[in-house]
Amino acid sequence: MTDSQADSQMEKIEKNVSDANLEGVPISNVSGASLEGIPISTVDSPSAVLELIYQLKIKDVMKTAVITASGSDSMRRIQALMKENYITGVPIVDERRNLVGLVSIDDVVTALDEGNIHCHAGERMTRNVIVLEDDMPLSFAISYLNKYRYGRYPVVNKKNELVGILTSKDVVGTLLAEMNREVLRLEKINQEKGKCASASADMEFATVQYDFELAGRASTEIKKALKTRNIDPKIIRRVAIASYELEINQVVHSVGGIMRCSIQPDKVIVVASDTGPGIADLNLALQEGWSTANEWIRSLGFGAGMGLANTKRVSDEFSIDSAKGMGTTVRSVVYINSPKKE
Repeated sequence: MTDSQADSQMEKIEKNVSDANLEGVPISNVSGASLEGIPISTVDSPSAVLELIYQLKIKDVMKTAVITASGSDSMRRIQALMKENYITGVPIVDERRNLVGLVSIDDVVTALDEGNIHCHAGERMTRNVIVLEDDMPLSFAISYLNKYRYGRYPVVNKKNELVGILTSKDVVGTLLAEMNREVLRLEKINQEKGKCASASADMEFATVQYDFELAGRASTEIKKALKTRNIDPKIIRRVAIASYELEINQVVHSVGGIMRCSIQPDKVIVVASDTGPGIADLNLALQEGWSTANEWIRSLGFGAGMGLANTKRVSDEFSIDSAKGMGTTVRSVVYINSPKKE
């Protein structure tokens, strides 16, 4: 194949990029591509969508059939894979399927321009690849899609093994399917139980340190219980924020604890209690942006130092009791008819 033929071939790939499976390729590096970001927000989407966003994990959404290559494959071979499969990026893995890099369409075009199309992929690939982990909440994928503006992301497990690929189409399609299931579930519950939910209820959930698999379960269940009582959505949102922030705080910063929620006729009380390690300076802990989270936690998107501050902001009553070497108890109260705004 001549260079002119190769260039023509790459033009065909670029022409179809809007329908291609993008493999973590920066949109700015793809000629003619356009991606306005996924039309879903982790902040102001409808409550039903937000509930699914925090309930689903990336492994529930990703595609597991991934086209890959090895570092010893030539860039010409990568070019052929892109043409055959209508994709604009190929993850590079080792013999144990560990992700070691990624070759994008931009890398192939550069290799063509420089006359290095026969070089090994390991010599030309991008090594610093932005990836997702399979047990992350779906909210991370949505944030990444909107923040980095890549078309798709390789998904790895805790061993750095490539286990899937996630695109914006995967996210939207899964959410639509799950929303249909949720509507059917709620309709069935209403038919069976009617609208006779008790005005009062007590709920309790255990949290485990670093167990992001179940993180968000307590706040999701609390939110469901409030919705069956026809409570103002703004009040539900405030309680959901408080319970989620406190739940994540226990998972990230404590050795685990208990989340309790008491739904009463006039208010909702959320109490988060753990057994350690405690907070040395409460005033400092309440400052926005202050955090003791390590680099690993921050790399997962947690530990921004807003948990306690956000909880206090949405609460009508807020209290915290803690000391270094002891447990921490945080109490948040939101009144059903509260005039307070976020």
